[in-house]
Amino acid sequence: MNINATLFLQAVVFAILVWFTMKFVWPPITKALDERAQKIADGLAAADKAKTELAAANQRVEKELAASRNETTQRLADADRRAQAIIEEAKARAAEESNKILAAAKAEAEQQAVRVREALREDVAALAVKGAEQILRKEVNASVHADLLNRLKAEL
Repeated sequence: MNINATLFLQAVVFAILVWFTMKFVWPPITKALDERAQKIADGLAAADKAKTELAAANQRVEKELAASRNETTQRLADADRRAQAIIEEAKARAAEESNKILAAAKAEAEQQAVRVREALREDVAALAVKGAEQILRKEVNASVHADLLNRLKAEL
């Protein structure tokens, strides 16, 4: 055999191999590579989308946290104001109650003073009658002098 014929035959076989590879082997490989590239591109796009969604979710969380902090602060302030109002109301009620108790005590003291004065008048009247009775032993008539003693008691 001739080297030229062998070389020619090898070139023909190589050309058939190239044609067979181009026709039957290369399209599934390129299709698989294209699909793989598409999957990678979709994955990267999904990752970017997830990243933006995560950033948006973080912003929403921050807004919600800020809102809850503000609400908590406002509720604490309201609770403090309410506590102060309750304390002031309790102080006012206590002052009112102490004023009532003081007024009742003054009224009781006034009544006791009136009773003591009345008892003192009775005692003074009794002493006056005893004194007058001792001075006037001769002429003491209780029914006649009762009016006189009542007037004396009223003057005292």
